[in-house]
Amino acid sequence: MLHFYRCRHLKQITQKCFSSTHTRTDKHAQLPLSRSFVLTELRKSWHSTHSLIGDKNIILMGAPGAGKTTVGRILGQKLGCCVINVDDDILEKAWNMSVSEKLQDVGDEQFLEEEGKAVLNVSASGSVISLTGSNPMHEASMWHLKKNGIIVYLDVPIVDIISRLKLMKIDRIVGYNYGAPITDLLQFRRRYYKKWYDTRVLCESGASPEEVADKVLSAVKRYQDTDSETFISTRHFCSKDQEQKVSTKFFSEAVIEGLASDGGLFVPEKEFPKLSSREWKSLVGATYTERAQILLERCIHPADIPAARLGEMIETAYGENFACSKIAPVRHLLGNQFILELFHGPTGSFKDLSLQLMPHIFAHCIPPNCNYMILAATSGDTGSAVLNGFSRLSKNEKQRIAVVTFFPENGISDFQKTQIIGSQKENGWAVGVSSDFDFCQTAIKRIFNDSDFTGFLTVEYGTVLSSANSINWGRLLPQVVYHASSYLDLVSQGFISFGSPVDVCVPTGNFGNILAAVYAKMMGIPIRKFICASNQNHVLTDFIKTGHYDLRERKLTQTFSPSIDILKSSNLERHLHLVANKDGQLMTKLFNQLENQHHFQIEKILVEKLQQDFVADWCSEGECLAAINSTYNTSGYILDPHTAIAKVVADRMQDKTCPVIVSSTAHYSKFAPAIMQALKIKEINQTSSSQLYLLGSYNALPPPHKALLECTKQQEKVEHQVCVANIDVLKIHVEKVIQNQFIGKVS
Repeated sequence: MLHFYRCRHLKQITQKCFSSTHTRTDKHAQLPLSRSFVLTELRKSWHSTHSLIGDKNIILMGAPGAGKTTVGRILGQKLGCCVINVDDDILEKAWNMSVSEKLQDVGDEQFLEEEGKAVLNVSASGSVISLTGSNPMHEASMWHLKKNGIIVYLDVPIVDIISRLKLMKIDRIVGYNYGAPITDLLQFRRRYYKKWYDTRVLCESGASPEEVADKVLSAVKRYQDTDSETFISTRHFCSKDQEQKVSTKFFSEAVIEGLASDGGLFVPEKEFPKLSSREWKSLVGATYTERAQILLERCIHPADIPAARLGEMIETAYGENFACSKIAPVRHLLGNQFILELFHGPTGSFKDLSLQLMPHIFAHCIPPNCNYMILAATSGDTGSAVLNGFSRLSKNEKQRIAVVTFFPENGISDFQKTQIIGSQKENGWAVGVSSDFDFCQTAIKRIFNDSDFTGFLTVEYGTVLSSANSINWGRLLPQVVYHASSYLDLVSQGFISFGSPVDVCVPTGNFGNILAAVYAKMMGIPIRKFICASNQNHVLTDFIKTGHYDLRERKLTQTFSPSIDILKSSNLERHLHLVANKDGQLMTKLFNQLENQHHFQIEKILVEKLQQDFVADWCSEGECLAAINSTYNTSGYILDPHTAIAKVVADRMQDKTCPVIVSSTAHYSKFAPAIMQALKIKEINQTSSSQLYLLGSYNALPPPHKALLECTKQQEKVEHQVCVANIDVLKIHVEKVIQNQFIGKVS
């Protein structure tokens, strides 16, 4: 066996042994929390550059021509440690011949096997190891290296790899069929790279080896320093005699808990990660799933979800269940207006973009010895998206995770109601409530904050409550991706060059969708203005214009756009927390005042700060229908009512000096009666199925949504429960569902 040791003494790591996992104590039970706690403790001592790796190896992985050898030498100089080049220091010494000669002698298959065996004989500590491009194709040797190493993937654009290979004197590449394009081999290899890496370094075009080496060091430090990425409640503040870290949570804990114990919402304690302009440019030609993985890797620490596992989740979430391979395509509408189509998922709304992924994230984060009941409130689209997303979990996961979604029984469209009820599966239930969305959402928050009730469920049934609304950080975060992706698509399609500003216009009631655009800007997307579009329930528009959030004498109005028929906007708290420089004490004051006195007023300086980035307006029902009609007549495109509201507001508020991306949050099929009324189609009194087929005969854009057409074919009427607007009644229903799902009995 070949042994390699550090050339210079590096600080030894003191590792602690843990006999139990991290627990949270309350008056009812001790619950196991984030799996990242143990990893955090094991990595705490690795901080300074000199002692960065300790006894661990930094293992550089990537395609031929990625720069592994050059970057490895630079890292060795910076760290003062041994550098091992697998080609030169292991293979050629073991074989007494060049790698190209060996490959020519034994062929691809035998070469991979002998290469793997040679690597299995390597024992290294505190070194930098530069792999060959084919090492990751041998599973046993990669597991051997991974046990004592941090695998860093040097992700170089394929066009750059091809250019470099032309300049390099390489006789043969393992697996390369010289009659096929080299891109096929490089794409094939990427599957293996994605399987093994612990952290990725984007090696954008033009980056020098020294810059890449510095990025490797930063990536390794981040990988080990889990304490640096924590979450706090928007209502978190410390008095002088309190420790700052008391209320912080890891990502996995924030996802599991959903809502903070003080009633606030979880937000990152530090700033959002920011990509450089060169890194963004490297994503212009990437697919949606590739963009999602790179962006979410920056926002989710690998101790919470390893990068390879996160990649698997993303590929599962954005696969064949989306009708469009581009997932969230951007379509030019008219003039400077572009439509971001967010309705190609299985339930036809923008909620699918997060709720096809969030259940997998949630299932990964939860500890193994508890059952979880997800509670969700829906104003129309969330319900079916939640039920659909959680129904796609594995059989074992569905035995431990169940969903109850509460919706206003008479406050959503007929199609939305049919869809929610029809989406009930073996681990998901829909419950109508004789009230509005605001009651449903408030009721869920109060249930979460009822420690007696939640503690009882934990002790009696071993079940913990959590949420799937955008109050849950794991639900909100994936929405950042499509706002960033839409900008990159405009660059890719040649409408703008990278760095040119755009405005975004979002129809919103709960503020989550537009807040995700704010986070995209914080990551480096040059968004100029956020245009908030409201319907007749325009509390958000009034607030942005005045700084006064006033629910007194304001009643919810049912509109053609039910998904934004909301008066209590949960995610506004997250943005105000940001605008107010993370003043948790102020958030506590404001939102307690809203709860008790039904209004609050922010100071003038905060209003001015808010209005630097935001403009807002609202749209009447008549204007909404007129926009649907006029857009169809001029472009052949059918807007759903929510998108029509955004277009009306964009027409009114946007100065046309830059492109505006209008978020289309649902497919028009979900609101067929309103569309037919707008288009002056007389055959309105038909079944949902016949209405959708009639609209499909118009050959309009976007085309009919096949999954929604299938939804209307349900012949049997699916039953669902209806509750009165009473929190105690909702609690009783939640307990009965838990008994049925996890205990198998009803008291």
